[in-house]
Amino acid sequence: MPINMMAGRNCRKFRHFTQRLTAGILLLASLTTTALAHDQGYYPVQELLVTGKTVVGENIQYPTTGAPKITVAVVTVAPGTSAAFHRHPVPLVAYILEGELTVDYGDKGLKTFRQGDALVEAMNVPHRGVNMGTNIVKLLAVYVGAEGSANTAMEK
Repeated sequence: MPINMMAGRNCRKFRHFTQRLTAGILLLASLTTTALAHDQGYYPVQELLVTGKTVVGENIQYPTTGAPKITVAVVTVAPGTSAAFHRHPVPLVAYILEGELTVDYGDKGLKTFRQGDALVEAMNVPHRGVNMGTNIVKLLAVYVGAEGSANTAMEK
C-alpha cells in the first residue's frame, strides 16, 4: 500500500479520534457543571446590585423595632410628573423596569436611572423622582421594613 494512502487513513482515524475526544470532554464538562449547579441548588444567577450603601453613600440601616415586613410594589410615574420631597426610614431597593427617572437629591445633585438599573435609594437625604421623558417609568420597589415603620416619610 502506498505511503500517502496509509497517511490519509491514519489522518482520518486521528481526526475521528479527536472529534470523539472533544465531544466526550464537552459532554463531561456539561454534566459536571449541571451536577455542581444541581448539588448547590442554584439556578443561573445574575447579580444586579451588591452594596452596603445607598446611592448617595449612606450606610444601609435596617429598622430595629417591630416585626420584619417586606413590601414589594411596582411604582408607575407618568410623563412630566414628579414626587414631593421625601425620605425612606427603611431601606428601599429599586429596579427600573422601563423608562428613565431623574432623582433630585438636593445638595447631593441629580442622578438619572434607566431601564435595567438597580439601586438602594437614599434614606436620610430628602429626594424626589422626576419623569422628564414622554414615556411612563415603572420601577420595582422592595422596602425592607418593619411593622410600625413607614416606607416613606414626606418632607415638611
